[in-house]
Amino acid sequence: MRASVNAVFRLESPKLIASLTRLVRDVGLAEELAQDALVAALEQWPRTGLPDKPGAWLMGVAKNRAINVLRRNKLLDRKHEQLGYETDLTNVAPDLESAVDDDIGDDLLKLVFTSCHPVLSIDARVALTLRLLGGLTTDEIARAFLVSEPTIAQRIVRAKRTLAEENVPYEVPRGEELAERLSAVLGVIYLVFNEGYSATAGDDLMRPELCDDALRLGRILAELMPNEPEVHGLLALMEITASRAAARVGPSGEPVLLLDQDRARWDQLLIHRGLSALERAESLAEDRGPYTLQAAISACHARAALPEDTDWARIASHYGELVEIVPSPVIELNRAVAVGMAEGPAEALAIVDRLTSEPSMKNYHLLPSARGDFLSKLGRNAEARAEFERAASLTRNSRERELLLERAAKCAAK
Repeated sequence: MRASVNAVFRLESPKLIASLTRLVRDVGLAEELAQDALVAALEQWPRTGLPDKPGAWLMGVAKNRAINVLRRNKLLDRKHEQLGYETDLTNVAPDLESAVDDDIGDDLLKLVFTSCHPVLSIDARVALTLRLLGGLTTDEIARAFLVSEPTIAQRIVRAKRTLAEENVPYEVPRGEELAERLSAVLGVIYLVFNEGYSATAGDDLMRPELCDDALRLGRILAELMPNEPEVHGLLALMEITASRAAARVGPSGEPVLLLDQDRARWDQLLIHRGLSALERAESLAEDRGPYTLQAAISACHARAALPEDTDWARIASHYGELVEIVPSPVIELNRAVAVGMAEGPAEALAIVDRLTSEPSMKNYHLLPSARGDFLSKLGRNAEARAEFERAASLTRNSRERELLLERAAKCAAK
């Protein structure tokens, strides 16, 4: 029963916290009230069984406790209108079902923007978003990002305190601020997804549970903001990229490069969902944004039944568009890879060589990795070996390190 209660709570907690935040205007207090409801469920449901509407049950418990807190703090008079009570509370039974459903879409959207408010650091935004909207425990977040549980706990506590101290409004921003804040929200979700798809450290190449959490958040956001093209662009990018997850890791956990993957293992349902989201994104805007362009690149791979069917020239063109709107040496490196496949390693190496002087790329292991690949294809194996060894020394992921050292050894053998 405990597992069932926890599963229900993880599903319902974002809605609970969103609705409670609307009532008490304090994210930290709302989460505490939701946790109180979980404790009550763990005590009662094993005896009484799972209720027909567990979300409404949890909301009822949490809302009653919110009322008690407001009473104790002498805030009840000022909260009457928000709580929707016009008569004495003791004589009115709360409508639990409407407590869960009323304005829940609006409340969830407000919670998304609150969790990702720019007053918080990126690390704090990620931790708070996974806690409040992903339903993850502090321990789960800590394990996912390979940091200590006390560190994550401190981040979450500080984040909630900062939101309260800065009087961050519980609202969806408007006008120009909406575009800026939405970019921050999408950035947090994509960061979570990327950490799941390509773990920056540790013994595992992937952390699928983080990919799943990011996908769920992306799908929620797409439902809440159906007319925002970049929301659908990000969702398309994540769906299509996630479709390759099963083929990306070998039997022993070793990474499998894109061109070596068994495409029969790609998840066709995720590809279909991703292509649909991409079509939606492109229909909503004349000019494609960065997430939509990246999704279009992923779609080129998804549409190719065989590696040799990949339209590398189109991918290189998409990267050219992308680097125009988001100037970045990392994007330029990706363009170099596409150029190498479309035009040859010599042209790609020329692009990469220009990036070696970029300060931000000094410790980026994928730069010497790509350069080693191009040098190897040009028969310059001694140089390639040195680049692969340098890349291996820079990565913090043990699986990637093994692959890079293996490639260095192959170059040495030649």
